[in-house]
Amino acid sequence: METVAWHLPDYELKGVEVGAGAPLLLVHGSLCDYRFWSAQAPMLAERWRVLVPSLRRCFPERWDGLGGGFSTDQHVADLIELIERQGESMHVVGHSRGGNVVLRMAAQRPELVRSLSLADPGGDYAVELFASAGLPAPVAAGERNQFRLEALRLIREGQAEAGLQLFVDTVSGTGIWQRSSARFRHMALDNAFTLVGQVEDRPEPIGAELLARVRCPVLFLGGERSPQPFPTILRMLEHHLPGARCEVLPGVSHGMNVQRPALFNRLIAEFLETL
Repeated sequence: METVAWHLPDYELKGVEVGAGAPLLLVHGSLCDYRFWSAQAPMLAERWRVLVPSLRRCFPERWDGLGGGFSTDQHVADLIELIERQGESMHVVGHSRGGNVVLRMAAQRPELVRSLSLADPGGDYAVELFASAGLPAPVAAGERNQFRLEALRLIREGQAEAGLQLFVDTVSGTGIWQRSSARFRHMALDNAFTLVGQVEDRPEPIGAELLARVRCPVLFLGGERSPQPFPTILRMLEHHLPGARCEVLPGVSHGMNVQRPALFNRLIAEFLETL
């Protein structure tokens, strides 16, 4: 698939656009780019017009970590601008950090989002949300950020593989980096310095007021073997968005769309076809 460019006022988002029909936006998570959805775009394009951007500062940009621009607020603003320039609302899918980004977008501009599919959405959420759902709150953001700092230290010292292994195994489960495909590892290496932006990013945690603004149909997707905090976050969000549908993919971890692409694609398609 050839890459395309979407021109924003101060930046050019790049990615792929395939298919025809109602627009469907796929948003990747940490250390990834538009290539993360390579097993989704062609299949989903049989029914929808699929837009797959790389977020600002991600590949194909070769960012050195300088100059800012990688933040939750910036990525939300970029996606809002992208949808507005398309002239119609979209179905939206987000994975991990990308799930947090599109959840914020759906709350800020609900008229732009037809539906929301969140696969193991990460990021920070108010402690009160977990308490009111009767769940233990995950480790605080500052403490959780320590592994990112250590991963970034290794990367800056020329030990990129070791740093990325630390990050991926912490997020997705021990041994995931070594079991990942060469294609995934290459993608993560291309995006290694986006960890600079992640370490510096301090968005306001998502709270009850923001969740109350989400008006569209919602699908949650989780991996049966996904490590914490993802299962607890999903249970908490289910509690606060009671009309949402939830599916757990058996036998897979955080990278569920890569590990079981056919099932992931089918669950997305079945959800969208009911709307």
